Amino acid sequence: MVIIGAGAAGLMCAITAAERGRRVLLLDSSNKPGKKILMSGGGRCNFTNMYAEPENYFSQGGNPHFCKSALARYTPWDVIAMVSGHGIPYHEKKLGQLFCDRSSKDILHMLLGECERLGIELHVKAPVHAITRTENGYDLRTEIGDVSCTSLVIATGGLSIPTLGATGFGYDVARQFGHAVLPTRAGLVPFTVTDHDLKELCTELTGTSVDAVVGCNGQRFRENILFTHRGLSGPAILQISSFWHPGDTVEIDLLPDRDAVEWLTGQQAARPNSGLQTVLAEVFTKKMSALLAARWFAAKPMKQFTAGELRDVAATLNGWKVVPAGTEGYRTAEVTLGGVDTREVSSKTLESLKSPGLYFIGEVLDIAGHLGGFNFQWAWASGHAAAQVV
Repeated sequence: MVIIGAGAAGLMCAITAAERGRRVLLLDSSNKPGKKILMSGGGRCNFTNMYAEPENYFSQGGNPHFCKSALARYTPWDVIAMVSGHGIPYHEKKLGQLFCDRSSKDILHMLLGECERLGIELHVKAPVHAITRTENGYDLRTEIGDVSCTSLVIATGGLSIPTLGATGFGYDVARQFGHAVLPTRAGLVPFTVTDHDLKELCTELTGTSVDAVVGCNGQRFRENILFTHRGLSGPAILQISSFWHPGDTVEIDLLPDRDAVEWLTGQQAARPNSGLQTVLAEVFTKKMSALLAARWFAAKPMKQFTAGELRDVAATLNGWKVVPAGTEGYRTAEVTLGGVDTREVSSKTLESLKSPGLYFIGEVLDIAGHLGGFNFQWAWASGHAAAQVV
């Protein structure tokens, strides 16, 4: 069998298939395997999430049940057992997100070590130039020569972070063999802004992080947002970006634990001579408090605010409305939304329903997860599922 793509899904598929006694050839067009593994999680690799469930995944084609079978058969606890079995120290950062204590290299070394132990033939700088369907499977014209196989697995990922070698090759293969490829776009990605006042605010607050609830199109996430010189980032922004479309309004609650009207009214009664800036500094940084008071509201004592003015201030703090100009795109996106239509792929085996012996795993499929280790879990689970039958 041949697997194209030596990322998380491809490596897992290769290892699991080889453990079943299959002879595996693993090809990657990049100069190194597992590049996204190495850079993920700030170099610590958020390799799974303890709370991964089908509800943490979505598709552009509206096929929410597709991921259930694979996820049920290879769970976060299976990943944890693998990592622990290789003596890799890890920790939970927050919300079930598991990271390596030392480095992402530990995960990649584990996978490559297993490939070596099992005799998997791995070639990098080995792009595939052409694929032809035959009576017995597939013929491949590759950089290392012509190859024939009965099973061909596409694990080439999506378009995110092209500097790591991401291409649309997997989508081209899918189309060649009759598959629909749903429109792709960047997901888990920062927003950019062009509105002059908003851009100026973001620039002045670059590096400032705030706990918030961010909502759009019926989805809501509570985590930090981060102001950047280009716009807005941080976990909550990345999460909601997957549900945002150009022109949509994003609503941000900057005081998620407070009814702002009640709080401000109480502050006005208790501290009438304090400025709004001073009051806001109880929950935001001094710099952010000063900027918000001066730019959004009025830098005056609390006693000078009318009840209507306080309601307006509260409405903004509990429901700041932002219309992003766009996103930073695939350059910094953590995942690609869209991809190979899952309605034309078996949810149990990941085999094409159009071309027998052809399999699609990982990010190339129209499956994406939330931020926090969920996309790695899909890579492991889908690679493992396909490996049971290839």
